[in-house]
Amino acid sequence: MGKINKLLSTFIVAGLVLTGCSGDKTSKSASTEDLKLTDVTFPLKEKATLRFMTQSSALAPTDPNEKLIYQRLEEQTGVHIDWKNYTKDQFVEKRNLALASGELPDAILDAAFSDYDLLKYAKDGTIIPVEDLIDQYMPNFKKVLEEAPEYKSMITAPDGHIYSFPWIEELGSGKSRIQVVDCLPWINVEWLNNLGLEMPTTTEELKEVLLAFKTQDPNGNGEADEIPLSFIVNQGGEDPAFLFASFGLGDNWDHTVVSNEGKVIFTAAEEGYKEALKFFNELNDLGLIDVEAYEQDWNKYVAKGKDAKYGLYFTWDKGNISGMNDTYDVMPPLEGPNGEKNVAQTNGFGLDRGRMVITSANKNLELTAKWIDQLYEPLQSVQDNWGTYGDTKQQNIFEFDEKAGMLKHLPLEGAAPVEIREKTNIAGPLAILDEYYGVYTTKPEDAAWRLDILEKNMVPHIKAENFYPPVFFSLEEADEKAKIETDLFAYVNRKRAEWMSNGKIEEEWEDYLKELERLGLSTWLQIKQDGYDRTVKQ
Repeated sequence: MGKINKLLSTFIVAGLVLTGCSGDKTSKSASTEDLKLTDVTFPLKEKATLRFMTQSSALAPTDPNEKLIYQRLEEQTGVHIDWKNYTKDQFVEKRNLALASGELPDAILDAAFSDYDLLKYAKDGTIIPVEDLIDQYMPNFKKVLEEAPEYKSMITAPDGHIYSFPWIEELGSGKSRIQVVDCLPWINVEWLNNLGLEMPTTTEELKEVLLAFKTQDPNGNGEADEIPLSFIVNQGGEDPAFLFASFGLGDNWDHTVVSNEGKVIFTAAEEGYKEALKFFNELNDLGLIDVEAYEQDWNKYVAKGKDAKYGLYFTWDKGNISGMNDTYDVMPPLEGPNGEKNVAQTNGFGLDRGRMVITSANKNLELTAKWIDQLYEPLQSVQDNWGTYGDTKQQNIFEFDEKAGMLKHLPLEGAAPVEIREKTNIAGPLAILDEYYGVYTTKPEDAAWRLDILEKNMVPHIKAENFYPPVFFSLEEADEKAKIETDLFAYVNRKRAEWMSNGKIEEEWEDYLKELERLGLSTWLQIKQDGYDRTVKQ
């Protein structure tokens, strides 16, 4: 217990002796419905219970209390959490049903609330503002906001209130942030070597390489079982958006880039976007694209990747698809027909505003706020995000260096990092600032490796100085924007897949542009531009 006590002792919130617990002394747990706790000091003299809803991976325990992180938190605080936990694929539906029915938990952790959700449920009184709770009861989180004050403005709604507790993860900044490019291209260098081919440097050279992968048996098994190019169209990190930048401004998951003059541009209406899709259709007609690329799910994509079937594929981290081995390496950006290289920034940023909310059903706000504040203590935040140490049932992400008071990442030993995290972390509200590295924790092995790849291969070719920040839209803006995006993005994504596989983009392009306008593109762009302008001027 020495290590645990030393680690957890840093979390204790100063306060007066607990009052209001003079009921049945034999009771092991007091429901928040039975009593209201004030002047809370952890650990509680008598255990209290809070009712939370959350989500978790199907790889994780069905009962979150089986996770070592939660067991330690309960020991540290004396607060038992009565969970309603749903797998990620069910969570949003179950959450919305609970909110609609009025059967509210005390709080929702890993809540997946969009800005629209936050404002909508705040307006109808389902969730409560929390800025006063932060001020009175949350010293750990207050310290984060003092050290990085930009986050306070980012989490403050247009009406001046804060309605949620965020997830903050800093890994680099500006063009050097880890999210600057999402879908990295991973090419089979073993196949290149087997065929005596060089790394492609242009889109035309890529086409020739993929043709060689298809026709020259690079895996040497005598069968035509190679898949030259695969992806999952319209799915974040697995979409081939990276290649679009060889033809112009490029593309990203929300089809939004910002010019160096601060103009918001919808990428899917640009000429370069059209030229990129013509290139993909050419590859498709040559039989170079996985026939399942337009409909496969993650599991199918991974299964083929683990068998090294792909010549080129796309994902955030090859460790999750083809493994951390030397078979695949990142393919640098390619020169397009105009002879220029470009890498489009994604609008990814290490902030999720709506990670945890407190509902109006909660009668123990002080207790809840102080419990949530534990999640923002630096050593605790590190574990919330990535996993823990000293777990005898699961592979550990960390070892705890007691002398340094520091969590040090352990070698992954070939394991997929996402799987370890999903089994052991809690993904709740947390804050990891860049200055924590080297003090409270080391950089994750895979993150340091990825940052190095980005710095060497991608950052030098990012032409755009700006990216679209995490704008907090008003309820009216968010409502209008969401209504437009429902049909606009569905249409864009459908045509993207159609044109890749079937062609006809030249004949249909003008009608496509007219349909974008009919679906509200100009209004959408104005909302996005207004939000950008006021955010960057803050």
